[in-house]
Amino acid sequence: MEDKWRWIAVTAIAPVAWGSTYVVTRAVLPDTPLWGAVLRALPAGLLLLAVARRRPHGAWWWRAFVLGALNAGGFFVLVYAVARLLPSGIASTVMATSPLALMGFGWMLLGQRPRALSLAGALAGVAGVAVMLYGGGSAVDPLGLVAAVAAMLLSAVGYVLATRWNDVDVLSSTAWQLVAGGVLVLPFAAVVEGAPPALDAAAIAGFSYVSLVATALAYLAWFAGMRRLGPAVVGLVGLLNPVTGVALGALVAGEALTWRQLLGLAIVLVGIGVGQVSRAGQAARSSRTTRVGTARRRRDDDLDQSASASRKPRVGTKNVVPVTAVEKSRMRS
Repeated sequence: MEDKWRWIAVTAIAPVAWGSTYVVTRAVLPDTPLWGAVLRALPAGLLLLAVARRRPHGAWWWRAFVLGALNAGGFFVLVYAVARLLPSGIASTVMATSPLALMGFGWMLLGQRPRALSLAGALAGVAGVAVMLYGGGSAVDPLGLVAAVAAMLLSAVGYVLATRWNDVDVLSSTAWQLVAGGVLVLPFAAVVEGAPPALDAAAIAGFSYVSLVATALAYLAWFAGMRRLGPAVVGLVGLLNPVTGVALGALVAGEALTWRQLLGLAIVLVGIGVGQVSRAGQAARSSRTTRVGTARRRRDDDLDQSASASRKPRVGTKNVVPVTAVEKSRMRS
């Protein structure tokens, strides 16, 4: 149980780091979504590749580009587009449905059927984010809504596939897909947006944080958690993303924190807790079943040993051989 909570804490690094990118992006990064995706994915991937010191092999050449398109290149571009086309409340509410998508794809691709309490926790999380961020009355751009749904579904499929393709270590697979994602977006950035944007000191610092912390470190923590905890648990932990965004907006950017946002935060945290209670109960039942089975096996072993000992002759006793009637007559004669 303690090991599970340690991995939940490690996994939480990712959504907390991703939630902080909203403030950094709005404050210091240039408005170039394609180059932003390249400058976020490529440095992170190259750094991890230098640490892993391992190149793709066999099927991992095409797997790296599939995961790179789903989890890095395509996802980063869509997220930038969503930020430009939709109000943050609507965008965050759409992205908050990702736990449900992760559970669904985890069931289809990994055979991990979600439990009722996990689904209830995910629905509560979506409701909490909607209460927290969606104020209503804002015009919804259909293209932005499609981009938000596409980003959510792409990342959910990519995360589950990265969990399914687990025949290499997390460090190497994360490095390969980030490099591949940056390489895929690079030609589109050059054609559509031209030369790379000029970066001042604040932008360089911002990209360093977004690439090294909110991408390299966060993706390592996220994929490691996916392998050990599964999509249902990790998806609920991901709801910390909008929570972090709202909290940092209030603490760093000076944004007002209303009672409705506080209520939404509470609902999200309850949803996360409900999902973890479901998994904790499952683990406790599994532990009890294991203990009962072990006790029964020990009892059966003790009975077998007792029965075996009762069949053996005792030490110091003599073996008495029956004397037949013929032998008795011989002895008398």
